Amino acid sequence: MKKKYWNQVDLYIGGAEHATGHLLYSRFWNKFLKDIGYVSSEEPFAKLINQGMIQGRSNFVYRIKGTQKYVSYNLRKQYDTTPLHVDVNIVNNDVLDTEAFRAWRPDFAEAEFILEDGKYICGSEVEKMSKSLYNVVNPDDIVAKYGADTLRLYEMFLGPLEQFKPWNTNGIEGVFKFLRKLWNLCHDENGKLNISDAEPTKEEYKALHKTIKKVEEDIERFSFNTSVSTFMICVNELGALKCNKKKILSDLLIVLSPYAPHIAEELWAEFGNKESILKATYPAFKQEYLTEESFEYPISINGKMRVKLDLPRNLTNQQIEETVLSNDQVQKWLEGKAPKKVIVVPNKIVNLVI
Repeated sequence: MKKKYWNQVDLYIGGAEHATGHLLYSRFWNKFLKDIGYVSSEEPFAKLINQGMIQGRSNFVYRIKGTQKYVSYNLRKQYDTTPLHVDVNIVNNDVLDTEAFRAWRPDFAEAEFILEDGKYICGSEVEKMSKSLYNVVNPDDIVAKYGADTLRLYEMFLGPLEQFKPWNTNGIEGVFKFLRKLWNLCHDENGKLNISDAEPTKEEYKALHKTIKKVEEDIERFSFNTSVSTFMICVNELGALKCNKKKILSDLLIVLSPYAPHIAEELWAEFGNKESILKATYPAFKQEYLTEESFEYPISINGKMRVKLDLPRNLTNQQIEETVLSNDQVQKWLEGKAPKKVIVVPNKIVNLVI
């Protein structure tokens, strides 16, 4: 499973040389397949997108000159110090594991620390990812701790595909929590599968179809980071609705599966499906679920907003005017005066001039 995963994401983490190699191999194979009549196009790709470099987030410790004492970041200006790069893998949310630091290199074995609030806080800076700067993160370690889907989603979530992006392991917790929330939607507090065959509510359909629409638009723009944000919003909304409806969650898993294939496949199987989620039909977006039946009109009197009224969208201008004028709160602000003019802008505002 891990090997399959790395074949899919190595363009993200392997650097330009890996990307170039994949492009060359793809072109060679495409030309071979065209020569033997299996494909008709000369080139395998319609568009070339250059992946932005993922930069490293370096951490620093501050050694007091002439000693083996190291002072925490916010106290460093009180001493004459030299900043030293430290292995980011022994730093968590800028807090140094002091015992791991002592064990890291023989010359640090006798290190002493001047702490702040009981912790050693490291400095940080975004630089090119390099072994010499000790800011290289081993993907195997991330997968072992958080799972392959978390790494995959986090790399997409870092930012726009074509821009340079700083790798910051501190932010990976948010993606991991999102996947945990998704899992919890489908299970009870004891970890047992808990999904319902009941018909979803309008609010549940709305949360799903907003996601389908946005992800379809994002894929066309290669805007994977905003797709991940959309999934997070959807899961939060479904969680607030306490949604465990199979119709909603099944379609959500299908949309999510290109982004987080492993958890999607596992939940899909738990739902009782015998075939892979890869063979499932992609859900069609339906505008009807996003169409609001009412609109909250701001009611302005002489240019100042005084009242908000929730009115059906299908009312005529005359019906809107009559409803507004018959409202007790509006009448209170009118103070018994008849408006000289009523301006109705459908699905936007009602303005009364007195």
